[in-house]
Parts: sequence; structure tokens; C-alpha cells
Amino acid sequence: MRVTGIIPARLESSRLPGKLLLSETGKPLIQHTWESASQAGVLQCQGHSGIRLIVATDSLQIAAAVKLFGGEVEMTGDHPCGTDRIAEVVRRSCLDSDIIINVQGDEPEIDPAAIDKVASLLIDDPNAGMATLCTPISDAAMLDDPGCVKAVMSADGRALYFSRSPVPFLRDGSREELLASDNSPWRLHLGIYAYRRDFLLHLTQQPPSPLEQLEKLEQLRALEMGATIRIAEVAHRSVGIDTPGDYARFVAGRKAA
Repeated sequence: MRVTGIIPARLESSRLPGKLLLSETGKPLIQHTWESASQAGVLQCQGHSGIRLIVATDSLQIAAAVKLFGGEVEMTGDHPCGTDRIAEVVRRSCLDSDIIINVQGDEPEIDPAAIDKVASLLIDDPNAGMATLCTPISDAAMLDDPGCVKAVMSADGRALYFSRSPVPFLRDGSREELLASDNSPWRLHLGIYAYRRDFLLHLTQQPPSPLEQLEKLEQLRALEMGATIRIAEVAHRSVGIDTPGDYARFVAGRKAA
């Protein structure tokens, strides 16, 4: 199957303006993300050099930065979310792609193995239209934080629900003991998605669903449509850059390496 990675990239950011172009490491943040993602095996072109990884943006500044480091970039119109931005590029330029991977632009240390993993979920299950990843939650503050989306999954690896609330609800027993154990029932949803091309285009043509509007989570639209979302657990998450503190820690880590 032909797998293409797309990094939706916008210049505006409420908590860290222009973050994808910050370059205290000597490289813009978007370049770090592109370089990490480009190591994924599923994105390698077979038979010749190059990778199938595109930055999709409406910013001329981001586009110029990507071209400067040799990445592939496509300009898009203004979109309310990254999924719609990706769909524009897919509809126009990815006619021969079977699977599309949505890679977050502000995750410069994304594990290439996570990209391979999420793609494999669709490769292995021809009935699934979408796939994503999660990781165990062991921290009470993360569990209670509505900014940290929780995933509920079935025993056979299907996503049952996503919520900003701490689900599943613990009726009896000690939450602290479960969080500290190796059997925490709570999982943090990771912001990486794989889509079958046709499913992505169909999904983005549908109006926001009722649960999606309540939780402000796009993936609920797919569940309300009756779609199968495959989900797998990984040991660790890549940390997104959302605040000046996040970026300062990333820069310090790079300089110490």
C-alpha cells in the first residue's frame, strides 16, 4: 500500500505565536518535525530516493522555510482544522495514495515507529477507515485535564469513545492505586491519525456531529458515522510544543545532546 504523510501547518498559535518557525536550535521547529517523521519506514519511496511527506500550509512564510530545507510543501486555502487542510491536499495531489497519515507539526520529537504503527493498523484491517494511538495515563492531573483527551478501547483494539472527561468512570476502588499500577484503565489519546484516502474525503464532507460539537473532538464524527477506528497502545507519547516553556525545554534538550 502507498502511504503518504501530511503535516498540516499554520502560522497562528494563541499560546506560542509563530511557533513552527521558531529556530533557536538553528532549525525551524517545522524542520525538526519533518526530519523526525521522514524516518518512518512506511513513508520511504521504494526503488528511488525520497519520501512521501508533505507540509500543507496557508502560510507563505512556512512554505518558504520548508522549501529552504528541501521539504515538499503544498499551499492550501484557509481551513478551520488540520483535517480539512489535509483533505484539500489529498483531493488534489494524492490520487494514488491508499493511506494518509496526519502528523502534528508541533511534535518535533515524534517517534517514526509511531507513524509505522498507526499505518499498520489500517494495513492489517481492511474494514477500518481510520486509526490512531494511545498511551497509558498514570498521572492524576493528566486524567483530570480536559486538554488531555482520553480514549476508551475494546479488547480487540477498536476505539469505543474519546472524551475530555476522565473516562471510564471509577465507581468503586482506589483511583490512585490504579494509576500507580501496571493496569491503569485510562489512556491518553495521541494526536496522530491514519486514514484511508476515500474515508478521509468522505469524513471531511460531513457536517460536525452532535457529540463532536459537545466535546470539540473531530474523531467523534467518525464514531457517530458508525466507522471503525483502530487504536493501539504505545509506551510513550511525543510531547507537543504548545507554550514558551515547552519550547525552552526542547531547545535545552537539543543543546545538551
